[in-house]
Amino acid sequence: MTSPTSIKLDDDMKRRVQDLARTRKRSSHWIMREAISQYVEREEKREALRRATIDAWEEFQASGQQATAEEVDEWLASWGTDNERPAPVCRK
Repeated sequence: MTSPTSIKLDDDMKRRVQDLARTRKRSSHWIMREAISQYVEREEKREALRRATIDAWEEFQASGQQATAEEVDEWLASWGTDNERPAPVCRK
């Protein structure tokens, strides 16, 4: 289901959207919907990453468990090699 929503654009932005729509052989409406869709998806991913970072920090503060940067670097460097290592074990 869709419902109409209005948006106010300054004259320059409106012209730019119209120019792009003409170039892409799309409607201005399509360009704006696509732009909003991409923006919302990107921001939702950014928010999920921010939340995961906060959760990880809170978990670390509560448990004190960690892996060293050196262990993580060695693990990442092994990816895609014949000697790929398991993820480092977190400990206090």
